[in-house]
Amino acid sequence: MTQGSLEQAIEKYVIPREPYYLPVGREIELFEAAHRAKLPVMLKGPTGCGKTRFVEYMAWRLSRPLITVACHEDLSATDLVGRFLLEGDETVWHDGPLTTAVKHGAICYLDEVVEARKDTIVLIHPLTDDRRILPVEKRGTLLQAPDEFMLVVSYNPGYQSVLKDLKQSTRQRFVAMEFDYPPTGLESEIVAHEGGIDEQMARDLVLIGHKVRNLKGHGLEEGVSTRLLVYAAQLVSEGIDPHLACEVAIKSPVTDDTELQRSIHEIVTTVI
Repeated sequence: MTQGSLEQAIEKYVIPREPYYLPVGREIELFEAAHRAKLPVMLKGPTGCGKTRFVEYMAWRLSRPLITVACHEDLSATDLVGRFLLEGDETVWHDGPLTTAVKHGAICYLDEVVEARKDTIVLIHPLTDDRRILPVEKRGTLLQAPDEFMLVVSYNPGYQSVLKDLKQSTRQRFVAMEFDYPPTGLESEIVAHEGGIDEQMARDLVLIGHKVRNLKGHGLEEGVSTRLLVYAAQLVSEGIDPHLACEVAIKSPVTDDTELQRSIHEIVTTVI
C-alpha cells in the first residue's frame, strides 16, 4: 500500500468538526496531560453519561484519528490485530483496528472493554507500559507505537461482576478518570442543545431524569442516562407530546417492571 493510500485509509477516522462537549471538571486537562505523557486512560462511568462523546471531542482537540472498537464477548485478538484473508490466488494481510491505530498514531478507544474476552484484553498489556509495543504474532513482528498513539478504554462499574470485571493486572496499567451524569445545570444545557428544545422543557426532562435515578437501588438497575433524555428531547422537537416522548424514551427503555413503570409515569405527570 502506497503512502497516499495509507493516508486515505486513516482519513475516515478523523473527526472533521468539533463535537459538542461541556466539561464538568478537569477532564480535558487530565486527558491532554496523559496524552503528552504517553499514558493509557481508563474512563469509568454509567451508560450514556458522555464518555464516548468526550473521547470524540479529545480526538478532535488533539487532531488525532479516532478508531473505536465496541467490545463484546466474541471479540478475539485476531479481530483487534488483523488476519490473513484469501483474495483470489493470494493470501493478503489485513490490519485490525488496534494495529491500524498503532501504525498511524491514532487514539484507539475500546468501548466497554470488560465485555471482551480475557485473553483478548491481555493482548493490550504491552501497549500500556513503557514498552508501548504491539506483538503481531501471525506476522512475527513487533510494532512500536509512536508518541501520538493513545489507548483509551471505558467500562460501566455498575455492571461489575465476578465474570465481567477487569483484573488488577489490567486495571493498574491505566490512569482512571471517573465520569457521572452532569450536574443539573450542565445537563439541562446539554439536553437543550442536543435535543433542539427550549430551556424550560430541558430542565423538566432533566428533573425527570434525576427523580428516576433516585429509583436506582429500589428495583431499578440503572438510572436514566443523559443520552435517553436527549432522545426524549429530540422526539419533543419533532412534535411528539412530551408525555409520550418520555414513555418511549425513558420509561420503556429503562425497565419492564410494571410497578417501576407506573412510578416513572407518575414522575413524568408530576413534572410535566
